[in-house]
Amino acid sequence: MLSRDLPEAMNPTCLRTVSPIDGSVVAERPWPSAAEVDAVLGRGQAAQRAWAACAVEQRQGLVTRFLDCLADRREELAREITLQMGRPIRQSPGEIRGLEERGRTMIELAPQALAPHCLPPKPGFARSIRREPLGLVAIIAPWNYPYLTSINTLVPALVAGNAVLVKHSHQTPLCAERYTQAAIEAGLPEGLVQHLHLDHAGVAGLLADRRIGFAAFTGSVAGGVEITRALAGRFIGATLELGGKDPAYVRADADLGDAVENLVDGSFFNSGQSCCGVERIYVHASRFTEFVDAFVALTREYRLGNPIEESTTLGPMVRGRAADLVREQVAEAQAQGARALMDPAAFPDGGPGSPYLAPQVLINVSHRMRVMREESFGPVVGIQPVSGDAEALSLMNDSRYGLTASIWTRDEAAAVALGEQLETGTVFMNRCDYLDPALAWTGVKDSGRGCSLSVIGYESLTRPKSFHLRTMDV
Repeated sequence: MLSRDLPEAMNPTCLRTVSPIDGSVVAERPWPSAAEVDAVLGRGQAAQRAWAACAVEQRQGLVTRFLDCLADRREELAREITLQMGRPIRQSPGEIRGLEERGRTMIELAPQALAPHCLPPKPGFARSIRREPLGLVAIIAPWNYPYLTSINTLVPALVAGNAVLVKHSHQTPLCAERYTQAAIEAGLPEGLVQHLHLDHAGVAGLLADRRIGFAAFTGSVAGGVEITRALAGRFIGATLELGGKDPAYVRADADLGDAVENLVDGSFFNSGQSCCGVERIYVHASRFTEFVDAFVALTREYRLGNPIEESTTLGPMVRGRAADLVREQVAEAQAQGARALMDPAAFPDGGPGSPYLAPQVLINVSHRMRVMREESFGPVVGIQPVSGDAEALSLMNDSRYGLTASIWTRDEAAAVALGEQLETGTVFMNRCDYLDPALAWTGVKDSGRGCSLSVIGYESLTRPKSFHLRTMDV
């Protein structure tokens, strides 16, 4: 089981969120009854019909107000993120800034994305293709970036004329509730944005309901398989953002200082629990020792501890068993010959069972090791020397995943040439672990299917309708 695919709460009567910081209970919520779920779906369906009749400009204005209401509580929302999943408090406000950036970008792109496509004139005919909303969109969001992953779908779904139903991870239920609260404060129609706290069986039942017109899921490959099964026999769309084992390649001509600074951050930000975090690095052999020495020196500056404290730069992983999965990968790699360069004793690593895990840098690694092939989703990275572009490209593509890949070089033409051969959804040059909302966010292979963000992201949240009008005046 992957660390991002953690078992949901087993309590048969309620949802319980336990903070990885100290084991305290952050939230408890009863499971909804079948009647309550039915009422939520009914309200969403009714609200969507009226909302779809509003002009795009009106929807843009109200959704902007919705974002403003969230932004007004940015400090409170950031603190709740930290309490629920353990990210350092100095980092959590960045998620709210990202939410605003993505949401406002998608609002700005709406007129272009939703404008009718009118075909060239044809005597006696008027022809166009228009885009219509799908109805009620279900968003099933993870805990690692609870707002950023969900806003990718939530804002464009609303602006396109859909209603939204959010089911957040059991680790971050307060985020779903904040969406509903902001929608009410912004004056959105009642029922247009709602949330449900559901267990696995509840999600399966929700997706089987014919009032759901689309599903957006972010999580593990195993979770994506379950979503696909739940939708079997239903001819509706779904976007699936799943696993990742994102590589980086540092070429001989790279600016080493810039590459080290950004790749250390890309590897360990959010304790490595990022969808597009860097999990494996390939460095030209001529720069390998220099790169590794600088990488390790910077990693040693991290401060693992209580994420509520401003001095903390590395918080706990979401749960102890998630950290143990990383510990297992590291121990297995060492048994196969890998060398660990970080001493856990230099950090307050809690040991087996604890979510507090020291960062780890491994060399003498190869693709025989799970840590270089399977998703770790934690603060560990393997660094491997390569002879040049051909070997780097082969190793970067030697993965079941394909979300992002980064190339560190001064040669843009070389980066583009390599990027054209990379089996991945996004190619970076001299940056990593970032999402530009004006670009399509997508993956290949086991990283999922479908696309969010950019003008293209509106396509999956709408359906085309052709108008073929014979004018009778010729």
